[in-house]
Amino acid sequence: MNPSSHASAATVAGPRQGYVFDNDTTHATEQHRCLAAWLDPVTTARLAGTGVTDGWRCLDIGAGGGSVATWLAERVAPTGEVVATDVKPVRIPARPGLRVLRHDVVRDPLPEETFDLVHSRLVLRHLPERHTALAKMTRALRPGGRLQLDEFDNDYGPVLLAPSRAAGELYERFLAAKERMFADAGADGAWGQRTAAAMREAGLVDIDPVPHVMPWHADSAGVHLLVHHTHHLRDRLVAAGMTDAELAEVRQVMRHPEFRASSCVFYSVQGRRPR
Repeated sequence: MNPSSHASAATVAGPRQGYVFDNDTTHATEQHRCLAAWLDPVTTARLAGTGVTDGWRCLDIGAGGGSVATWLAERVAPTGEVVATDVKPVRIPARPGLRVLRHDVVRDPLPEETFDLVHSRLVLRHLPERHTALAKMTRALRPGGRLQLDEFDNDYGPVLLAPSRAAGELYERFLAAKERMFADAGADGAWGQRTAAAMREAGLVDIDPVPHVMPWHADSAGVHLLVHHTHHLRDRLVAAGMTDAELAEVRQVMRHPEFRASSCVFYSVQGRRPR
């Protein structure tokens, strides 16, 4: 991968118009903080299970705020390398052993048979060309190399307790509006449950999907993320049918000490390229 050539390609093409989250806005820092607090413990525990260690070459696609890429760089030091990519890699911190590239996984090429480990979290669900990107990730693995995809399934995530029935119904309308918004942008809200089969179809073996569901309350990182989305995604949520008054009210519902909900299902799926 040539950093300069890939930077120019991604800059000309730009991010996909329908993509909901922009890595270069004032909202991105809180978005990444909440995601890391909620999901990094699951992601890094699964990655550790691959045996990733000194000398490995790793690729983190759609690295966002760089928390996972930084964790990997610490594991592969001092002789390994992590390549962290994003269409706008402005939030990924610089550190030894971590190479940051501006790269679009759909439009830009990846080197083949290069990496011991490829990871991507909450990227393919947003891409209509997700199967094309998955095939490209698979080819980037060395024979015997591991791919880990971490993805949501938003078909599940009920409210379990709210201050009132009306409050619970409002929360569910908010989640439904979010799903309409993502669907309009080309996302697949249930991609998590389809990831394992897609990896098998891409030619990977030893597929191991592990679902995770977390209990939520007002102080949960996942709930903080949803509250943040009422600001971050305000315009899109209004277009999807919510009003500003409803967004203000659902914020209060999620901050209520009695609020309890289940997270959506978070699938961490691993597979191996055959030797």
